[in-house]
Amino acid sequence: MGELLSTNAEIQAEKAATVDAVHQKLKAAKVAIVTEYRGLTVAQMTKLRLQMRQASGEYNVIKNTLVRRALKDTEYGPLDRLLDGPNGWVFGYEDPVAVSKTLIKFIEENEKLKVKGALFEGEFMDQAKVKVLSQMPSKPELQAKLLALMQAPATQLVRLMQEPAAMFARLLESVRKQKESQGS
Repeated sequence: MGELLSTNAEIQAEKAATVDAVHQKLKAAKVAIVTEYRGLTVAQMTKLRLQMRQASGEYNVIKNTLVRRALKDTEYGPLDRLLDGPNGWVFGYEDPVAVSKTLIKFIEENEKLKVKGALFEGEFMDQAKVKVLSQMPSKPELQAKLLALMQAPATQLVRLMQEPAAMFARLLESVRKQKESQGS
């Protein structure tokens, strides 16, 4: 019987460690998305996990009872209402747009995966709102646009500064051509 008790204690310790790990993921995440994954194959789940990692995210299947405990004292508490049936969790750590783009693209290719809901910056999002988030420009795209906007005035300034010299050079060239045509 002592062996059974230690096994039970080990199970409880393992569950507590899982709850703590999920709690840490929630605290670090910028977005959390709950999905229903029924019907996906192991190969599809593996592909989804790989794609999520490439987008600085993570996809996990976690028991609802453990997630419910992990949600306490986090901003993701409202997602508790989605905890029925088997759920897969997307945690986005760097760019929520990139993670949602990756997820929505995967869903378009694998219709069995469905978004149940998400929480981003304190706002609950249904599947339609997650799709809208996925259509926004990602952080690198926004940075590129900002850089282009910042560089445009500098480029225009350089062009403006060079223009008097260019005008003078064109004037000299036209005078030279005019003298050549008069001289011949």
